[in-house]
Amino acid sequence: MSRFACLLRYALAAVAVLAVVLGVAACGSDSSGNGAGKAPDYEQALAGAPKPLAQLYDQANELLPGGLEAFQQRLSDLQGYPAVVNVWASWCGPCRAEFPWFQDLSAKLGKRVAFLGVDANDSSAAATTFLKEYPVPYPSYSDPDRDIAEYLKDTVGPPATIFYDRSGEPMFVQQGQYASKADLAADIRRYAR
Repeated sequence: MSRFACLLRYALAAVAVLAVVLGVAACGSDSSGNGAGKAPDYEQALAGAPKPLAQLYDQANELLPGGLEAFQQRLSDLQGYPAVVNVWASWCGPCRAEFPWFQDLSAKLGKRVAFLGVDANDSSAAATTFLKEYPVPYPSYSDPDRDIAEYLKDTVGPPATIFYDRSGEPMFVQQGQYASKADLAADIRRYAR
């Protein structure tokens, strides 16, 4: 092999390594620069939330048991407030991509909109680790057998986001990842009222 061919091969390999390093560095963050571990100050952002929402946020970042019955009771307790329910799993790449958007928007809108999570088809250990990486001010219900996800109509798999009106009626289901935080915010304005 000629010296030129050898140098070209090394140069191409270096470019490939650089591309991988830059790609990995970009993972886990969105255009706002908010990536894993960079959650808003929820205590400050949600101070003064109405009592039913404050009680929800008292269980911040918890993985709750109780299955479908507990989830339905929570939705009932939240009537009077619109709700956004995000179905996620720790192994779901698109869930990881959009979770920072739920972190930001729940902090900004959490005094008037209830947020809930449903961890579907996941292990408790993996879900707990995920929530340490991406803390949120609201609880998630553990749904290892997808009972809650099946109840939530039209959810094939994570991610999925379901919007409820103030009376507890489902208004819209977004199946799959949102393209941007702006798209998620627009649907919250449109459906969670």
